[in-house]
Amino acid sequence: MAADKKAYPLRISAAVLEAMQRWADDDLRSVNAQIEFVLREALRKQGRLTRETSDPVADDETD
Repeated sequence: MAADKKAYPLRISAAVLEAMQRWADDDLRSVNAQIEFVLREALRKQGRLTRETSDPVADDETD
């Protein structure tokens, strides 16, 4: 785990987790990397995270 990343426990429904797993498989990512990618994209689209402050390496990370 990178020094600037923090672990965070997440409670998620089985159906949502299964859907995320399928999506992650399609994008050749781990579920963790897929969740982080989706969150980062949502934050960026809402103007809450600029591309410069996001982690560009994690966009392609496959954990």
